[in-house]
Amino acid sequence: MRINLKMIMLLALTMVLSVVSGFTPAAASAVDSGKILFVPLDNRPITDKETRQVAEKLGYDVVVPPEALLGTREQPGNPDGLWQWLNKNAPGAKAVVVSTDAMIYGSLVASRNHELTQDTINERVERFRSFHENHPGLPVYGFGTILRTLLSATHSGNGMEPAIYQQNAVMLRDYSALRDKVEMGQATKKEKQELEKLIKDILPAAMEDWTHRHGLNYNANKALIDLTGQNVFTFLFLGGDDSALYSQTHYEARHLREHGKNIGKTKLQITSGADELGMVMMCRAICDDKRDIPFIYTTYNMGKGRNTIPKYCNEEIGIDVDNTIVAAGGMQVPSPERAELVMAISTDPDGKTLDANGPDNTTKPRKGTMHFVNLVKDLVNRGYPVAVADIAFGNGADNALMNELHKENLQFKLQAYGGWNTATNTTGFLIGTGLLTKWMDKQAREELMLTRYLDDWCYQANIRQKLGAAVWIYPGYSQSTGNLDGARDFASQQGTEWMKEFAQQNINLPANLSLKKAAHNKSMEPPV
Repeated sequence: MRINLKMIMLLALTMVLSVVSGFTPAAASAVDSGKILFVPLDNRPITDKETRQVAEKLGYDVVVPPEALLGTREQPGNPDGLWQWLNKNAPGAKAVVVSTDAMIYGSLVASRNHELTQDTINERVERFRSFHENHPGLPVYGFGTILRTLLSATHSGNGMEPAIYQQNAVMLRDYSALRDKVEMGQATKKEKQELEKLIKDILPAAMEDWTHRHGLNYNANKALIDLTGQNVFTFLFLGGDDSALYSQTHYEARHLREHGKNIGKTKLQITSGADELGMVMMCRAICDDKRDIPFIYTTYNMGKGRNTIPKYCNEEIGIDVDNTIVAAGGMQVPSPERAELVMAISTDPDGKTLDANGPDNTTKPRKGTMHFVNLVKDLVNRGYPVAVADIAFGNGADNALMNELHKENLQFKLQAYGGWNTATNTTGFLIGTGLLTKWMDKQAREELMLTRYLDDWCYQANIRQKLGAAVWIYPGYSQSTGNLDGARDFASQQGTEWMKEFAQQNINLPANLSLKKAAHNKSMEPPV
């Protein structure tokens, strides 16, 4: 269904949240915490506004480039303009949190389908060195992606990868998985034969473009790691975008870790993920500014738990969480008694990642649901500040878990919550947000949770598909272009009604909080 869901979400949630009264954003700290320059991955709310919002609740003046310089799903940003902006605004800043993808390619999507030369990429990478030399006392926290592996033919058919991949996408995916497996010494004889066959079957032009494109991204990341070793970056956080245990992204991540093995883990981390990286680095910049290392304790659901390898991730979630905590500036402790944040991670006991829009995502408790709810309830009752990472499903919340938390009146007794997109999107953003909540008042924390409940649970897991199906058959919708066109009013009105109904039935708001002006805080877009 080729529908502009981003536009639908913006229309629907803007309307629904405007009809419920009483929301007053929590005031930032009376003390000006200082200026942070933030260059997001692109202009999507989750990577831009929602990350910025967390820091602003601590009193920081988060300054971002003009919207016209940032990339979108459809258009790359303006790296030259971004560099001019960064240099102009550097004086007086406490820190820079910057997307290397934005500064080199223009955006996340542009990193996949650009036509840049190696010389242009090299020159843009070297600008980080020049920036550091011009502003030697300004800490720079960089975050970037390792080019994603094509996971299906649809990935190359939606404008986010070169069109030449479309007829070869599955073969390229399988080729990369087998090559990774062969190099790790884990391939069978049959798999080695399959690899040889794929090399012959893949269209040479597609293989050449795919190899060249990955090579450009890999070389750029190697150069960024070298700059980190030379103290150009205070910290560099690289994430493997949309990956798998055996994949080209995993292959490159392994080699990049080897390349940066002499750089300490307190300066360089390579893990899975993309959209959450900016939040993690924002957290790191603030922790460093406050000269504080928050203590965090992690606990998992029964079953596979920390050994789960979620969909779109190239390693066990426990390893990813461990590394992300270090990147964010935190430290794990062995017991909840010593922790300033307890992070409870809801994985499927069988180690699977289900789809939030699939038939399994009902309100009926599954294996492990009540075990996890009781775990959270016990931690809350013992007075610990608890953050819940809801990652049993991808691209939305677990309805059974959320229904039980609602019934137990635990929603706003938590410190933080997340359940959106990929597992590492959720855990990374939650770590970054959760570690900073120790400096927030109660209302600020609750406002951030409300944002996630509305987006991750209300919209992503429930309303999105329902609204998309309704718009698809509406007479004013253009099925050929995917544009709302004449269905725009219908989408906003119908989405408003469904969102309002769901929120009123399923979210027990504290007395000092409501929905009226929270719309600008939502990440209203499909994943990229």
